[in-house]
Amino acid sequence: MSACDFSAQRLFVRDELAPGAECAPSAEALNYLLNVLRLREGAAIHLFNGRDGEFRATLFDVSRRAARLRVAERLRAQPERADLDYCFAPLKQARLDYIAQKATEMGAGRLIPVITHRTQVRRINSARLQSNVIEAAEQCGVLAVPEVAAAVELPDFLARLPAPRLLVFCDEHADLANPMEALAGRTARAGVSVLIGPEGGFDDAERAAIRRSPNVVRLSLGPRVLRADTAAVAALAIVQAAIGDWRSFDAPDS
Repeated sequence: MSACDFSAQRLFVRDELAPGAECAPSAEALNYLLNVLRLREGAAIHLFNGRDGEFRATLFDVSRRAARLRVAERLRAQPERADLDYCFAPLKQARLDYIAQKATEMGAGRLIPVITHRTQVRRINSARLQSNVIEAAEQCGVLAVPEVAAAVELPDFLARLPAPRLLVFCDEHADLANPMEALAGRTARAGVSVLIGPEGGFDDAERAAIRRSPNVVRLSLGPRVLRADTAAVAALAIVQAAIGDWRSFDAPDS
């Protein structure tokens, strides 16, 4: 299978994909293809659905207000979604959009909004979060589109966490230390959850509850105070470099 062609236009669809299949773009996608990109009959586009891989397709039956897509050969096989959860206290909308996009780019497999005592926003627009995830996947060649989970209160999140799963707790009160060394010897075999709190951080009771988790590592993100959206990128980069898919493919799991 070929590598991602970043010059190609990519479109996420919900239809099943296989050579010879046909599908109709959504109204929003149709407007983008015909009126923004100004594609015409026979134009090529790459399709993916997060399940079947990436396929070449062509536009046909194009009119001013309609078009269909005919699926041709598969270009890339579907990879498994990473067992890497990005767990975050929701922020105001523009910064939440940024978090969804960057977590997708950084290889998160699931986004979990976690409601804490100091959480700024308690009503989550899941459809908008999913739209941002899909947009990032379209732009960055991602095939394993992350799942957007329902919001959960912190105590429930901790209670549901499987004991073997590694919880990476980004703790502003952790002693300054090399975060790569903090993860040395840890394993990602049972999955990883990266937990970042709200602006103002977790309160004392929450921090104590998190630290009681059976497989938790406290991570310092350096000597400066980071905004929650900046901390998301920093933490995911550290985890991917230390125990994730940024390592050499033939390196042993640490």
